[in-house]
Amino acid sequence: MVNVSDGFGSSILGYPRVGPHRELKRALESYWHGTLEREELLAVGREIQESQYLELAATGLTQVPGNTFSFYDHVLDNALLFGAVPKRFEPYREDLHPLDFYFLMARGRPDLPPLELVRFFNTPYHYRQPELDSDTEFSLHPEALLDEFDRAKAAGIELRPVILGPLSLLLLSKTGHVPGETEFDKLVLLDKLLPVYEELLEALAKRGATCVQLDEPCFTSDRSPSTIEVFEQAYQRLSTAPLRPRLLVTGQYGDFGEALEALARTKVEAIGLDLANHRIRPDDLAKIPGIGRKRLYAGVISGTNVWRADRVMALEYLNALSQVCPDLVVSTGATLLHVPYDLLVEYELEENVADRLAFAKQKVLEVVSLAKALTDGPNEKWRKRPTSVHFKQKHAVRQRVYNVTQKMREREPYEVRRVAQQAKLNLPLVPATTLGSFPQTTAIRQARYDLGQGKLSYEDYRKRIEAEIEATIRLQEDIGLDVFVHGEHERNDMIQYFAEQLDGFATTHFGWVQVYGSRCVRPPVLYGDVSRPAAISVEWAVYAQSLTDKPVKGMVTGPVTMLARSFVRQDQPLFDTADQVALAIRDEVVDLEKAGIAIIQVDEPSIRELLPLRVKGRAEYLRWAVGAFRLATSGVRAETQIHTHIGYSSRGDVVQAIEELDADVTAIVATRSIEWVLKSLQEDNAEGRGLTHGVGPGVYESRSARIPDIDELDEALTAAAAAITPERLWANPDGGLKTRHHWQLDPSLRNMVAAARRVRRRAEAARTPPEG
Repeated sequence: MVNVSDGFGSSILGYPRVGPHRELKRALESYWHGTLEREELLAVGREIQESQYLELAATGLTQVPGNTFSFYDHVLDNALLFGAVPKRFEPYREDLHPLDFYFLMARGRPDLPPLELVRFFNTPYHYRQPELDSDTEFSLHPEALLDEFDRAKAAGIELRPVILGPLSLLLLSKTGHVPGETEFDKLVLLDKLLPVYEELLEALAKRGATCVQLDEPCFTSDRSPSTIEVFEQAYQRLSTAPLRPRLLVTGQYGDFGEALEALARTKVEAIGLDLANHRIRPDDLAKIPGIGRKRLYAGVISGTNVWRADRVMALEYLNALSQVCPDLVVSTGATLLHVPYDLLVEYELEENVADRLAFAKQKVLEVVSLAKALTDGPNEKWRKRPTSVHFKQKHAVRQRVYNVTQKMREREPYEVRRVAQQAKLNLPLVPATTLGSFPQTTAIRQARYDLGQGKLSYEDYRKRIEAEIEATIRLQEDIGLDVFVHGEHERNDMIQYFAEQLDGFATTHFGWVQVYGSRCVRPPVLYGDVSRPAAISVEWAVYAQSLTDKPVKGMVTGPVTMLARSFVRQDQPLFDTADQVALAIRDEVVDLEKAGIAIIQVDEPSIRELLPLRVKGRAEYLRWAVGAFRLATSGVRAETQIHTHIGYSSRGDVVQAIEELDADVTAIVATRSIEWVLKSLQEDNAEGRGLTHGVGPGVYESRSARIPDIDELDEALTAAAAAITPERLWANPDGGLKTRHHWQLDPSLRNMVAAARRVRRRAEAARTPPEG
């Protein structure tokens, strides 16, 4: 820990971990495919760890975080650190190397589903959700953490280990998954978990650690007074443990709220606030009893966007904070896991865009620079505020948004549309379909790369894509699906593909961000007014439809998802940007209809990602998010069927928002939680506030290698039919199939089709009057 007499400290709360060139991704996939030995993979992990803490120490940070590396997911790492292994995995532990056992929990196998993949707060990252039983026992397994600490110490660097706090570990976990056991209050396990945390703190203190970071992001969401009381009691206990390092407790991704006051009453030495996502007034901070005696990690540099900080404004704010909390450390508000590594490797970003950006390396330098200016005072360069870069506004785009009317967000009543769509499409009961992407071959990925490098003509590229589309159509015919997709072989990513062809977006070559495991994406940068110069997906959808008499869905990414998975401009209200994107998507949807595409899926899987973590602000967010989707989809005729794909939430306000989207069919990410989803739908329908349109509650997990059998899928679809009626039910996986192999995809889809036909026959028999 830095001595405040030496000046103000500097730190970050975490760092990207896949390697600057995605070394971990390549090593993981080679290991999983059997072409890399285990020791080689472990060596890659050690190299990423060591190069990271050496690099961070060299920047001048006064404190370097440790234990931020993960081979797959840090939440799973923390579950294993404290011995939280579900019973269904225990039989395999003795026969597997610890690393392979870890991957078994993360990835599963055909006869054993992995831990559920769940969104991590309001970020694009997903974590593997730990499973807890009422009789779960905890035990300490700190070998990897201590090994990294010792290696860094031998290099002259003291790391500050980063550990998920005990309450967030429990709250992020899942209960009620064991047959015969219902959900229970996870915090009842806290009394068993806290002694293991104390054991770890003691082990680290004996190793020479002077500070440990405990992350409690769950407390930037609304929590009951009783939960806040438990939170305070837990940290009063940990902070009075007889042998421990100093404790830094952080609240990332938003407003720490009531938890801040609770922590201030404990003996915890340091508190980290995400002041980039929620800026607290110094006067309000000063009203919290005891806060002035804490070390404040002032997270003024954002860990969730890529925009440069206004250093003059940040320095003024830090100076004001230091009057309240003299022991102050300049920091990031959240881990830098959610931003790319290095801006300087991007050689094709326009200069006036690049000048406004900061990736992980640049954000570290911002932190160090602010701490130095806070300690020594700003020099002449600091006093001169950098010239702001203003992008040229597009009058036509802004005028178009201004001219939007409520009528442009409305379609004919659903019952009118349903009759018109059935007359046109003549679909059977419980139609079977997929949600868009099919596996991409190495050859297609290479062709896309060669096109971008100018090594392949567009005509040759088009022929290769068309060959893949035809193969995908023929496969769907053979499987027996009722509504087809073209497979999205031309797309690198559902967001980037559209961003590359919309004005107002910039895309990167190396701006990779981890989503989960080895899966990485390159979020675009939405910096200016958005418009669509030309049709984007029409060519491929029309070609696919020409190959079959079955309807082929047009596939478009929705406006809110485009925002949620991009780094979005901050110089105008988000709802204005959403409407700009919505109008560009509207043009695409209308062109698809004009080209003869009768079903158009406008995906909004990320509509929950932007949902405020606290109740305040949710209603307003859902109002404009729903409005943007309806603006994008309401330009078509009644007989054109609009689908969407969305992540499910049992919160009543989100269920109502899904209904208000007014899509004709909503596919829901729900596989691993389908029981409570169906229960919720039944309860909502009984109360008159449920979904009244078509619903496809995904019946198998698209990200898992597991192949569900017909009886299992039949059972899920039968339960769904009972909840929402066969007339409104669709059969589909819970996501795209891009990451699957055909040996997994083919039997899974065939089993789904067979199960859908079973349910269809029973439903038809039930509504056919007996003869005579």
